[in-house]
Amino acid sequence: MNRKNLAAAFPHTVPVLMGYLSIGVVFGWMLSAAGFAPAWAAVMSSTIYAGSGQYLGVELLAGASPLGDAAFLTLIINFRHLVYGLSMLEKFRGMGWRKLYMIFSLTDETYALLAGVEAPPGVNGKDFYFTIAVLDHLYWIAGSVIGAVAGALITINTEGIDFAMTALFLVIAVEQWQSSERHAPVFLGAAGTLACLLVFGPDNGRFLIPALAILVAGLLLMRPKLEGPEALAKGGGAS
Repeated sequence: MNRKNLAAAFPHTVPVLMGYLSIGVVFGWMLSAAGFAPAWAAVMSSTIYAGSGQYLGVELLAGASPLGDAAFLTLIINFRHLVYGLSMLEKFRGMGWRKLYMIFSLTDETYALLAGVEAPPGVNGKDFYFTIAVLDHLYWIAGSVIGAVAGALITINTEGIDFAMTALFLVIAVEQWQSSERHAPVFLGAAGTLACLLVFGPDNGRFLIPALAILVAGLLLMRPKLEGPEALAKGGGAS
């Protein structure tokens, strides 16, 4: 990352900065309340980097849940990233070793940014996307550590505090709705999720994987229409 890339990327990441500092603090505070040292917040946020997964991880660690249960629940929660990855195939093409990090760092909020912004004139697109991903990751780590340290020093009731993650996601989802002209994927996701909820029921979140499978299949079928030949050519030819 150089100064030019930072100057171009940073303004786009300010909403994520504010959100990640807030919900990162919440995660760190919850982890500290569960009896873990602040260093664990830094380790988890550096290597796991999954907001909702880390929130769940606090409960799993505190309850000493079996490894199999933890793996299954994590799969359900993060299965949506398969959809994210499919829509980023063209943007990540040609990024070399950085592609692995881009896959790892594709959180909900980073995905929303990468899906809605383009590099300004004179800035390399791949460097621009990479800088956004790194900045968002650093924000999350910083918030987690701050929260863990604060939680070790101050004791409060953390019940309900994890709603901060849901609130941030809703804000970004509304912004994406307003900035996008194509809303078909939203209706597809809502209809598929509702149908699976009615068929499979809410118990243990078992409706999530079928719902996401419907969304993935639908997006694959709709992709040529959603992106169009011009968008595909642009994505494949970006430098």
